[in-house]
Amino acid sequence: MYPDRNDFLNSHSLHYIEMALSTDRIERIAHPDGYGKRTGDCGDTAEFFLILKDNILQSVSFDIHGCMNTTACCNTVAKLAVGKTVEAAWEITPEIVDGFLETLPKDHFHCAELAVGAFYLALTDINVK
Repeated sequence: MYPDRNDFLNSHSLHYIEMALSTDRIERIAHPDGYGKRTGDCGDTAEFFLILKDNILQSVSFDIHGCMNTTACCNTVAKLAVGKTVEAAWEITPEIVDGFLETLPKDHFHCAELAVGAFYLALTDINVK
């Protein structure tokens, strides 16, 4: 039996639906300025690819192997990070991601932690180079 699409649409915010279904930021970059990969306890894996120009995040893309909640969180991190300085990007937290999505299931908050953790690893990689 198929899940009830109306139930999904009625139980999530517009932000969550947009971030969960958007694929325009899913992209692997061959030579990013920053790269981070993290696998969560749930088995989901998130990878972030950062492109900078003059200390500004010009492009933030990701690749995931995981659930729709992880996709929503990774998309949110990317959306919030583009156009920020590297220093300002460190202010993105799992709580901010959760707040933006509005309807991330409470038992999937770890998806926000996974996305932000992988993103932080990519930010750290910038400073190492």
